[in-house]
Amino acid sequence: MVKGRCHCGAIQFEVQGRPVYSALCHCSDCRRNAGASMVGWALFPEGQVKVSGEPTEYQSSENATREFCPTCGTGLFYRNSTAFPGMVDIQTAVLDDQSAFAPAVHVQWAEAAPWMAKVHELPRFDRYPEE
Repeated sequence: MVKGRCHCGAIQFEVQGRPVYSALCHCSDCRRNAGASMVGWALFPEGQVKVSGEPTEYQSSENATREFCPTCGTGLFYRNSTAFPGMVDIQTAVLDDQSAFAPAVHVQWAEAAPWMAKVHELPRFDRYPEE
């Protein structure tokens, strides 16, 4: 079992088993919704996800609904009854154990930020660099 929660803790959840996939999505819809360069997702059958609290739903397209915490705004879940019937995508950044479902693929790469292909070449610092 893997647990996760929103920033304020009002919405908590746990998942059983392994995801169908774990991916980094680069589509403009995910990027704009999360305010991030990409979003990590892990797809599970709905029966394997137990949610405590009441997330707010937002219909982001004809077939897609995104769920987030109404208190702190943290994005949590994505459902698309056409593309993924009976499934729920969980944003992996909100998992308590960040090593639980490492991404295996990039999806929607055609919409990735133009600089994303070389992001791994940027300098790395364990904390903010000193001046």
